[in-house]
Amino acid sequence: MVHKSLLDILVCPETKQALELAPPELLDAVNRSIRAGELTAQSGQAVTEEIHAGLVREDGQQLFPVRDEIPVMLVDESIPLAQLP
Repeated sequence: MVHKSLLDILVCPETKQALELAPPELLDAVNRSIRAGELTAQSGQAVTEEIHAGLVREDGQQLFPVRDEIPVMLVDESIPLAQLP
């Protein structure tokens, strides 16, 4: 889990928009697409590892995965959510 104090200062590195914790329903949809082999990161590389936590950009367009309680704030590793069914 990302600490509230950290979440208060993190922003999208690309657009500088605020981030919020991804709701469980979104994570479920993301993981279904990962299991189906249908999800790619911003870099175009297939996402193969399920995501147990993430941060969603304020506009709802990008998801930044959280691995081992550390937000991965790299644009290339973010997941464009427009590709979800």
